[in-house]
Amino acid sequence: MVPWREAMDSALYGAGGFFVRHAPADHFRTSATASPLFATAIATLVARVDAALDRPDQLDVVDVGAGRGELLLGLAATLPNEVRERARFVAVERAERPDDLPEWVEWRGDPPREITGMLLATEWLDNVPLNVAEADDTGEPRQVLVDARTGAETLGGAMAPEDAAWLKRWWPLTDPGARAEVGATRDTAWVNAVRTVRRGVALAVDYGHVAQARPVGGTLAGYRDGRQVSPVPDGARDLTAHVAFDAAAAAGEQAAGAASQLLDQRSALRSLGVIGARPSLELASEDPRRYVRELASATQAAELIDRHGLGGHYWLVQPVRVAVPLG
Repeated sequence: MVPWREAMDSALYGAGGFFVRHAPADHFRTSATASPLFATAIATLVARVDAALDRPDQLDVVDVGAGRGELLLGLAATLPNEVRERARFVAVERAERPDDLPEWVEWRGDPPREITGMLLATEWLDNVPLNVAEADDTGEPRQVLVDARTGAETLGGAMAPEDAAWLKRWWPLTDPGARAEVGATRDTAWVNAVRTVRRGVALAVDYGHVAQARPVGGTLAGYRDGRQVSPVPDGARDLTAHVAFDAAAAAGEQAAGAASQLLDQRSALRSLGVIGARPSLELASEDPRRYVRELASATQAAELIDRHGLGGHYWLVQPVRVAVPLG
């Protein structure tokens, strides 16, 4: 039995790990793969960042946890030509470069060290490995250990000092049997990502929670073939846990020296032009083809802004030496 962080790291990113062998889009639906409207909205934000930066000679657009490059391809197809011509598209991923990815998309294992532009992290932080804690019979948080083959769990020893400090501040456990996912590693990952931005914006989009609404029992789950399965760290499934966004925001603000903005995807996308309004019935008779196109677009937009689905994502917007508000 090993701590969850170790088990997740091996199962997701080790030799033969899930994200090394599998394309995420084959197993679960994300905003980037659900509709081209998501890329269109992000392109609008990228253009705003570009303008705020006074249109630099090179505009970096970096996607951390890029899957197979779907979002970057969507952005390249949507950005205004004047922006597209100056953009440097960088995919950051552990898997091998896809054979059919265009040469103009740079493929890396780590983000560039100095970004002028935009760093995107859509549904990445939820896959950053973390430890799991559970309060024992005395209410003391202890590390949860897991069998990598079966997913069976047992309580281990006391939490490491950094994990214990994180729990005390962000997710206190007092009742016996209460569980929490320790977000210290996510905070560190986000800080490291923000620090690569010399000037621009870092954006994290993910399922998450804040202190007022921590999920009872945690959110650790597995996904495979489009459905939720038991979170067994065997390398055959995605392992995910929602992000404690208030903790990540505080860490990012300290790294950037600037306030961040935290809002839900519904609000963020609406501010970027994704409304989801159905076309009028009159259009069906006046221009049937246009009606069908607009109805399809409205249906896709509705999925992206549905608060009980993808619209429930949080958007964490961290500016670095530039002002680009949303909403």
